Amino acid sequence: MHCMKKILHTLSLLGLLWVLPFSAAHADRIKDLTTMAAMRGNQLIGYGLVVGLQGTGDGSDLSFTTQSMKTLLNRMGVSQENPLSDFEAATSGGKIDLKNVAAVMITAELPGMSKPGQRIDINVSAIGKATNLRGGSLLLTSLRGVDGQVYALAQGSLTATGVDASGAGSKVAVGVTTSGRIPSGATVERAVNNPFDKTDNVLLNLRDGDFTTASSIIQAINAKFGADVATALDSVSIVVRAPMDTSQRVSFVSMIENIDVQPGEPPARVVVNARTGTVVISRNVRVTAAAVTHGTISVSVAMTNEVSQPGAFSNGSTTAVQNADIKVSEPNKPMFLFQPGVDLRQIVDAVNQVGATPSALIAILEALKSSGSLRAELLVI
Repeated sequence: MHCMKKILHTLSLLGLLWVLPFSAAHADRIKDLTTMAAMRGNQLIGYGLVVGLQGTGDGSDLSFTTQSMKTLLNRMGVSQENPLSDFEAATSGGKIDLKNVAAVMITAELPGMSKPGQRIDINVSAIGKATNLRGGSLLLTSLRGVDGQVYALAQGSLTATGVDASGAGSKVAVGVTTSGRIPSGATVERAVNNPFDKTDNVLLNLRDGDFTTASSIIQAINAKFGADVATALDSVSIVVRAPMDTSQRVSFVSMIENIDVQPGEPPARVVVNARTGTVVISRNVRVTAAAVTHGTISVSVAMTNEVSQPGAFSNGSTTAVQNADIKVSEPNKPMFLFQPGVDLRQIVDAVNQVGATPSALIAILEALKSSGSLRAELLVI
């Protein structure tokens, strides 16, 4: 009896484990499906100088690097009136060697609702003859928005992941050595105006436009907060009426973000990466009736060089003879048949039966799409 109770208890636990994942497997939070229009990011860009390189900079051949260094030194007080006038003259004449300096472009994304004093990450990329930015330090640089205003100031030591080494005429490079990042390398100096606390409504944008998902979100919000609280503009945008008080609006949006909804099934899609041979097939892909065969004919030619020697007392001469051995082989690739409406598992099993390689699978999928049998969007990246 004790053993039977233990078995029943184990079966009940297994049943619970079987039911729980499927009951909440497709439920997603609104936070994971949408973004708030007021929280959109803004792109920043700037031009600056990286110093402290180990002879891998631009050098004095580039005029804009020399000019930038000259302007920077003038701002630091190095001018004609100072004892270092010879250095200034050398700089203006472009004779100074700037192997340890590189001109770079800095890019960053200013998150929505960022406030002055916060830190953001920046990307640094060489635009001149610099070959390696490892170990360099970015000098103080202003980052501007599309309106020309300064929104952040950047400075700090670069983190470059690329490595290159050369010697005896050989060179090995891993990654990109002419670009790097500075985590938290910029300080926000200006906030971007957003309509979060100025409008009557909150606008939610779906990450992937879908009418079914938008309808599910609207129903979930209205079921919790009342009818007509959320309305749809289209398959992407949803308007939600929100309290005017800022504190109440923050709490209201927090509750909306954590509502679980049932998103719509994504469209049937096959994504092919032709460079790596990677193929991703979504669950809803279907294939109509089609017969497929795939095979390649290989021809190999082997050349054998021999020398024909004449007899001891003959008048012949030594002659070179070329022998060619030609073989033609064609693998036995059976034809497989797709029944109408087959699913993903049957497609994969059928392709595996003929031993198709990733490149062969790509060719099969493209042929099925061209014939009209593949009921899915084929994306080649």
